[in-house]
Amino acid sequence: MTSQTQTPGIDFAALTLKDAFDLAVLIEEEARDRYEELSAQLVLHRTPGAAAFFAKMVRIEELHRQQLLEERKKHFNDQPVAVRREMIFDVEAPDYDEARADMTTRQALEAALRSEEKAHRFFVSVLSHVQKPEVRRLFEELRDEEVEHQQLVKAELAKLPPDDRFARVDVSDGPAPQ
Repeated sequence: MTSQTQTPGIDFAALTLKDAFDLAVLIEEEARDRYEELSAQLVLHRTPGAAAFFAKMVRIEELHRQQLLEERKKHFNDQPVAVRREMIFDVEAPDYDEARADMTTRQALEAALRSEEKAHRFFVSVLSHVQKPEVRRLFEELRDEEVEHQQLVKAELAKLPPDDRFARVDVSDGPAPQ
C-alpha cells in the first residue's frame, strides 16, 4: 500500500505544520484504537500474554498522541483541525487480521514490529513530497522515532523464548472426512 492510498486527499507538498501535527495525532489515534480492538479480541480468545502486550501498545500510542497534541498546542493553541480521520487508513495500525485465537506474546510483538516498519515506510515515502522545512523536520523526527520503536520491540522479542510450534493448535483446517 502506498502513502497515497493510506492518506487520500492529503497534498504533502502543501501540508502546513499544523496539518502535519494533526495528521501525526490521527495516525497515533488510529494505531491506539486498533491495538485496543486487538487486545479486546485476544482477551476473549484467552490469550493473556498477547492481549497484555497489545494493551501496553495502547498506552504507548496514547502517550505519543498526547505528546504530539501538547506540541501542537504550543504552536497553534486551539486552532481548528482540518485533517480528519477518514483521510488516513492503516498508516501505523496493525492489520485487522493480526489477532489469532492462539496468538502468542511473540506473535503480538512481531505484529507490532510490522506496524512500526509500516509507519517508517510511510514517513520515508511522504518525505519526498514535503516542501516546507518545518513539516520536513517533524516528519523526519517521526520517521526516526519509528526506528527507535522498532528497536524497542526487537529488544523485547530478544527476551522471549522461541514459540513452541507444537504447542499451538491449528484451527485453520476444516472438519476431517468421516
